[in-house]
Amino acid sequence: MKLSRRTTTAAALTVLALGGTLAATAPASAATTAAGAYNGACGAGYTVQDSMDVKSSQTTVAGTVYVTYSRDTGKHCAVLVRTKPGTRIFMEVTLDTAPTSGSPARDYGSFTTYAGPVYVDASQSDAPCLEWSGSVDIYYNSVQGLCS
Repeated sequence: MKLSRRTTTAAALTVLALGGTLAATAPASAATTAAGAYNGACGAGYTVQDSMDVKSSQTTVAGTVYVTYSRDTGKHCAVLVRTKPGTRIFMEVTLDTAPTSGSPARDYGSFTTYAGPVYVDASQSDAPCLEWSGSVDIYYNSVQGLCS
């Protein structure tokens, strides 16, 4: 019986050791993406077109809004990723066509890691630009860009 326990323990230690090695060499996924980096939340085929920081001071970034685009869908997407995920706090991300829409796509609430994704089909609008914004707690920033 002791032999089987030792064998089981040795096998378990081997599996744990291999599991640790495999985890260390596994490719990055959304769960292991660096804090504040684009997390792929918009879906497959979306590439980052622009980004904007939401700062809590001149040097500290609370989060980053990423604006992406998919040629397959013809849509733009925005997601706000927190730099330091943690307890739930208020976050909001908006995306709109500018200057004419006035009804932005938005996601807001109490989140731990990111807000969004939100989508806009700019091809359905005569507005030449996109406008996006982000809020993390009391910190806010917005920008207009990606004009055609």
